[in-house]
Amino acid sequence: MTAVRAVLGRALRLEEDDAPAAARSRRDWIVDSCLFICAAVLAIASGVTSARQGSHGPLFVIDGIGGAVCCLALWWRRRWPLGLGLASVPVLVVSPSAGAAGVIILYTVAAYRRWQLAFLVAAALVVLAPLRRAIHPQGISAAAYYLACILVPAVVVAWGMFRRSRRQAQRERERRAEAEEQLRVEQIRYAERTRIAREMHDVLAHRISLLSLHAGALEFRPEAPPEQVARAAAVIRASAHQALEDLRTVIGVLRDGTDGHGPQPPQPTLAALPGLLEESRAAGMRVHAEVRLPGLAAVPDAIGRHALRIVQEALTNARKHATSAPVELGLDGAPGHGLTIEVRNPLPALATAEPKIPGTGAGLLGLTERATLSGGRLEHGLDERGHFRLHAWLPWPP
Repeated sequence: MTAVRAVLGRALRLEEDDAPAAARSRRDWIVDSCLFICAAVLAIASGVTSARQGSHGPLFVIDGIGGAVCCLALWWRRRWPLGLGLASVPVLVVSPSAGAAGVIILYTVAAYRRWQLAFLVAAALVVLAPLRRAIHPQGISAAAYYLACILVPAVVVAWGMFRRSRRQAQRERERRAEAEEQLRVEQIRYAERTRIAREMHDVLAHRISLLSLHAGALEFRPEAPPEQVARAAAVIRASAHQALEDLRTVIGVLRDGTDGHGPQPPQPTLAALPGLLEESRAAGMRVHAEVRLPGLAAVPDAIGRHALRIVQEALTNARKHATSAPVELGLDGAPGHGLTIEVRNPLPALATAEPKIPGTGAGLLGLTERATLSGGRLEHGLDERGHFRLHAWLPWPP
């Protein structure tokens, strides 16, 4: 008895764990209504047949009550299939009218619960088959009766398990598709945030480094003429204003959550290179640029945007780490041959009185990502003269 109670207790716990949380859908209501009607019609037909065969008395009443109870129990078969399956076993022993409802309940156990539980209910029905035959003798041979008592539960359980496996496979496909869609969305969001972070670094690092250089010039040259002080202050104000505008744009994109689907503001192209060089020279940088291109406007915008950001970040790094060093910039290329960008500057002295501009360490990494995303490549390091060299190649379609 202890073992039986342990098995039943485990089964009931599984029943509680597997209880469905979703509400009954419209399709479920239609299916349950049709099954209830079919079971009720078959129960009535079985009762009428028993009455015609002269079956009266307490067994007839018990048969009718059992059939009615099992038919009504079909409305709760989705919520407690195992509990109803176990409860229907003794009812089916004394009530042939409950046969159709019992088959439906057994199918529900197999379709909604583990196969061990379905086999438990089916085995109980097979074991109690002799008692059922003794209470309600059948007009068929014993071999045919017991064969039917074994085949019917086996077929019902097999069909229910097949339907359960189909439903589980469908749910697994839906979960996998949902997970893939969620992963795709997260990848899009990550790529967009990475792009925004890269643009923020490239733009703000350039603006703030210019602002720092001009402020440092005012600090170390307090005796400068008023005209130079006013000019430096104007550059500081313009750089700070532009940095705030760029920051406001990036924050607006993040707050709106467009993830790249909304309209993007126009991005500068290589045509803005003269202005970038002028800003750098105005900040005190010694930049020698050699541009061997058919024309800045001839470079496609998609490639020109990356090229301008690479040059901008290279000049920013030179301002940060080699403030007073001369910078050599070279651009060369043609349609079908690609666009080559090369920036060189000597390394700063080990000891210098000039203030260092702090960096995030993400500039060169962002440039490498930018070049790779555009189908090109980027290299950086020391050359044979000990100068820092940045070399990038971007594809320029013919």
